[in-house]
Amino acid sequence: MGDPRGGGPTDPRGTDAADVLLVEDNPGDVRLVREAFEDGVASHRLHVVEDGRGALDFCARRGEHADAPRPDLVLLDQGLPGRSGEEVLAALHADPDLRSLPVVVLTGSRADADAVRSYRLAANAVVTKPVDPDEYMETIRTIEEFWLSMARLPAFDE
Repeated sequence: MGDPRGGGPTDPRGTDAADVLLVEDNPGDVRLVREAFEDGVASHRLHVVEDGRGALDFCARRGEHADAPRPDLVLLDQGLPGRSGEEVLAALHADPDLRSLPVVVLTGSRADADAVRSYRLAANAVVTKPVDPDEYMETIRTIEEFWLSMARLPAFDE
């Protein structure tokens, strides 16, 4: 099957590679996501920033991220220091060049109100982070498989 985004790099295993931005300040969660991607079906490129400002700079390709690729998917921790995940969502949605980026919010919260706020700010999905590390890695693999293998992502002009 071809690249659902209309073309792009292919990994050594013959599947389409994608650029994924993880916005996460917890080093343990970053490690688990990295491991999940290493064990995944394709060799997607995982980029990591630790805060909301870094996320917006990466997506807008400015500052130290001027040469960053446009992410095919953003995995956004809801509870970030500085600019919160909700503030990042609002800023992405307000920018016509960035509002179409698929964003999956990762949260430790099970509160409906938190999920509703994220969806109102145009999150594509809200996923509660499992406490068990193995379950968390499986959740990340499922997100990866759905968003980067099954879902049709838009082709963005560079």
